[in-house]
Amino acid sequence: MDATLIQQFPYFGLFVLLVLGVIGFPFPEDAILILCGFMIAHGVVRPTPALIIVASGMVITDYFLYHVGRKYGRKVVAHKRFRKIISARREASLESTFRRWGVLVIFLGRHLVGIRSQIFLVAGILRMPRSRFVIADAVSSIFTMTLMVGAGFWGGSTLQLIKQDVAEAQKALMILIAIIAIALLVWFLAVKKLRGNGDGNGEN
Repeated sequence: MDATLIQQFPYFGLFVLLVLGVIGFPFPEDAILILCGFMIAHGVVRPTPALIIVASGMVITDYFLYHVGRKYGRKVVAHKRFRKIISARREASLESTFRRWGVLVIFLGRHLVGIRSQIFLVAGILRMPRSRFVIADAVSSIFTMTLMVGAGFWGGSTLQLIKQDVAEAQKALMILIAIIAIALLVWFLAVKKLRGNGDGNGEN
């Protein structure tokens, strides 16, 4: 289903996969960003609209988690869906970290896959000002997007180069085989001619 969505509606598909990943579907954000870079490398999507869409999707999904934490507070750890994301012990630990380091937790923690969602929930629980959260998350998202989309683009470009090299190697191999075949044929004819001449001389 996700592959079909991406093929038919690549831009919309990238955005939807980011949203679905937040609400529990197995679509990790990093994997989607790498996929975006791969699609850019292969010309499936154009860089500018693709980057705008995934950047918007990242900030919107992060804000959703922040909003849940802000709305439900510490009750979020008891919610049947979100208690799988964060435990009471982890929530208390992250609260302590937030009080010590403040907005830096957003910048640094965003790049840690295991606790990324937990950090956004706790930012909401602590009622971090909305504007501060959005700005910090947007700036941090740029680094995440650059790293992951760049990795996908580099991988896609490398794969194209490998395919080109393989195709060129195949052509070179065919030419080499043809040259060897011609050389063997010439050698065979030359040997045959020499033997014929030798047999003729022997008869004389």
